[in-house]
Amino acid sequence: MSTSFAAEINSVLAALILLTSFGLLVQRRIYGLLHIFAWQGLLLSISTAIVGYTAGLHHLYISALLTLTIKVIVLPYILYLLIHRLRIHKEVEDMINIPTTMLIGIILVILSYHLMSPIRELSTLVTRSTLAVALATVMLGLLMMITRKKAVTQIIGFLAMENGLFFAATSATYGMPLVIELGVALDILIAAFIFGIFFFQIRTTFETLDLKAMEKLKEEE
Repeated sequence: MSTSFAAEINSVLAALILLTSFGLLVQRRIYGLLHIFAWQGLLLSISTAIVGYTAGLHHLYISALLTLTIKVIVLPYILYLLIHRLRIHKEVEDMINIPTTMLIGIILVILSYHLMSPIRELSTLVTRSTLAVALATVMLGLLMMITRKKAVTQIIGFLAMENGLFFAATSATYGMPLVIELGVALDILIAAFIFGIFFFQIRTTFETLDLKAMEKLKEEE
């Protein structure tokens, strides 16, 4: 595989990752969010493997396998069990309507390309064209956290933002050291279990996971 061809494939994957970020913003069904998040993890693992092959960095193969295992299989399964146990079957509720959210998302993407343009010109890496997409993915994940009412959907936004950070690390420096990546992967799994326990406790105490409802209860106290 030539370097230019690998760069083109990576750019296509970056575009698809960005598309899944917008998909998370507009998706209104909770199980649909899990499917899109899993697809985003799959695209991220493929991109990491291609970068590892092109750069000759074998530790990126392990990173790709970790991403595939944790973000495509383990985390979606944990979140599925959590949603099933909490009996969350309603549509996702937004604080801002979808057209406005999409408009903000497009502005964030344009801003990301503007901020990354000087760095892209100086970089000599194969992944330099995906730096802006990585930053946009982080910002769109943060936007999802801000615009969603339910705690579970905000967690999916947090995990999508972490995907963007991992993609940024791969694009900027060909990934983090393997020890750090293993530590981050373990932290994410532990966080998923803690979030699950935390959600169960919230549901038991407040009988809802709507943050607005919990804020009203706090104001009444």
